[in-house]
Amino acid sequence: MNRPRHDHRFDRVWLDAHLCTMAPRGEDPLGVIEDGAIAAKDGRIAWVGKRSDLPAAAEVTTRCDGAWILPGLIDCHTHLVFGGNRAREFEMRLEGASYEDIAKAGGGILSTVRATRAASEDDLVASALPRLDALLAEGVTTVEVKSGYGLDLDTEARMLRAARRLGQARAVSVATSLLAAHAVPPESAGRAADYVRHVADGILPAIAAEGLADAVDAFTDSAIAFTPEETARVFDAAQRHGLRVKLHADQLRDDGGAALAARYGALSADHIEYANPDGIAAMARAGTVGVLLPGAFYFIRETKQPDLAAMRAAGLRLALATDLNPGSSPAPSVLLMLNMGCTLFRLTVAEALAGVTRHAAAALGFDDRGMLAPGLRCDLALFAVSRPAELCYWIGRNTCVGRVVNGR
Repeated sequence: MNRPRHDHRFDRVWLDAHLCTMAPRGEDPLGVIEDGAIAAKDGRIAWVGKRSDLPAAAEVTTRCDGAWILPGLIDCHTHLVFGGNRAREFEMRLEGASYEDIAKAGGGILSTVRATRAASEDDLVASALPRLDALLAEGVTTVEVKSGYGLDLDTEARMLRAARRLGQARAVSVATSLLAAHAVPPESAGRAADYVRHVADGILPAIAAEGLADAVDAFTDSAIAFTPEETARVFDAAQRHGLRVKLHADQLRDDGGAALAARYGALSADHIEYANPDGIAAMARAGTVGVLLPGAFYFIRETKQPDLAAMRAAGLRLALATDLNPGSSPAPSVLLMLNMGCTLFRLTVAEALAGVTRHAAAALGFDDRGMLAPGLRCDLALFAVSRPAELCYWIGRNTCVGRVVNGR
């Protein structure tokens, strides 16, 4: 890993830093290197190790004043692009309405659908940028963005184009997911099967042909969204078009979503509060990452915690994400999710930090980021903390003091 390359000249070196490489070594799950250095060449990490072992000079040397460097943080589940907001529904929940009550009354996702359909692509980009900037300020270098508030081809495509533009407007990698199977649109009320056919045979092929989506997502919930059988039809179409799948699974009830995700070799199954041990074990065997979303758990006042004991026993990789969305997690803060993941779900510091780095990368199908190791993208997040645990400890305090994307 750290062989000297005396004939090599690096583009840039970061010194006077402690490294949390997130590459586990022995009994150290964080891969800590105190008084370390990182060197980059052509946008990739070229060397990682103790500063005293640094083998070559660099064009640019950056001194980090004792900061801790982590891999750039990854928010692997967001609904960042949308129109309007749902503050009124927040008031309704405080007055006693449940998430399902609001959804069945035409609120919830459908209220955002109306606002999003009325927004232009420029409008969607302009409203999303401040939310994105909040994530970047905390050290995020990769973000996933879903569609799902259009529920028709034109708006779904417009959302995904807006998401792609975010990656051009800011120094960040954007992964996009088609979530047309998010809810039944009002014009298809009572005809879920017809809408699923339209998604599988109309929307999805058109989006794939334009190259707007990196993956296909769906919301499996037999009461307010789609049955496992309907979801399977969407996933079959995704596979025909060469797209990996993800799943909103077992958030409000055990609908067999975890097992369904595993059956399709999904990149991830997200929420999974109600996932049963058999489904969890199937996910682990399939390599499907479990994505925990404590912001939504907190905001809708859910009480059923994910079965962390079963997840640990199965060896399930766990990611952690904001689920940033207007209805159930209006929280553009990965650092807050680190604290919530630990306090609400009882993740360890090492589990939480892996959840926003290497396991979040796996949830998006990326094998070129999420750790500090030679050959990977030089995406870094620098924090003014005394130890990595502070990233999970503070509430409402942003300790990020620098961000590097692709070596710059």
